[in-house]
Amino acid sequence: MTLAKYISNLLYRYECVIVPNFGGFVTNEISAKVNHFTHTFYAPSKQLTFNSHLQNNDGLLANYVATSENISYSKAVQYIHKEVDSWKSILNSDELDIENIGTFHLNNDGNYIFEPLNTINYLTSSFGLNSYVSPAVKRIVYKEKVKQLETIAPILPTKENKKRTPAFIKYAASAAIIFALGAFGWKEYQKVEYNNLVVEAEQQQKKVEKSIQEATFVISNPLPAITLNVTKQTFNYHIIAGAFRAPENAEKKLLQLQSKGYNAKILGVNKWNLTQVAYESFNSRNEAINKLNTIKKTDSKDAWLLVKEY
Repeated sequence: MTLAKYISNLLYRYECVIVPNFGGFVTNEISAKVNHFTHTFYAPSKQLTFNSHLQNNDGLLANYVATSENISYSKAVQYIHKEVDSWKSILNSDELDIENIGTFHLNNDGNYIFEPLNTINYLTSSFGLNSYVSPAVKRIVYKEKVKQLETIAPILPTKENKKRTPAFIKYAASAAIIFALGAFGWKEYQKVEYNNLVVEAEQQQKKVEKSIQEATFVISNPLPAITLNVTKQTFNYHIIAGAFRAPENAEKKLLQLQSKGYNAKILGVNKWNLTQVAYESFNSRNEAINKLNTIKKTDSKDAWLLVKEY
């Protein structure tokens, strides 16, 4: 699997995926919208942008690559650096096309210009919702028809028709009746159309909900299943204080951190047979990064962030 595939998979579940020494792909959720010129309706989606200033390795991409490829964290970092060097080499002379994400090129100042691919919606709650075109509503102007009836044929006064009701009054009365019936019929037509649209919308919503419930994602490499509407907190982000070969040293470190007021815990033994001790664990990546920066300033510069998928 290429690095682009790893980034694309992570964008379904995270708001930001940083590629070390290159930049960060950031998603922002946008609501449903309609194009009034083409009468096209678009489902809610994630808008993909690129920030070239986000280059520091936060561990998310590297840990995912290491888990998927069953390699060490350091080898995963080397793999990412090699891929980034290849991207930069292409950009020096040509346009860079990253699969399922978008294209890059350099401007005259040497800055990255990113054009996202709009055919993929990374918002999982909109799965199965495609854009559609609705014909514009045409409204009939009845006043114009009334004017036409009034000018069809002028009636010349004669002895015979003087005694009868003037023709223009008959035409005006007929036009008034037609207009009243037309207005009433139009309102009834609008009510029927509106009720039909409501029923159709409810049926479409039921189909979408059923599709979401029955949908499965098949990924060749190991990837945690995407679960919708999950409220359980998983605490995937851990600020690591140290990893110890001897379990008793890990216990000492745990008691030391707890005495300082941290909600410390032992995460268990990693693949290198080292017992990891964490200052604290978080469900939010932003909270974890903010706490990590505080710990680096006040307690230990050796603390680092572990992103662990369950």
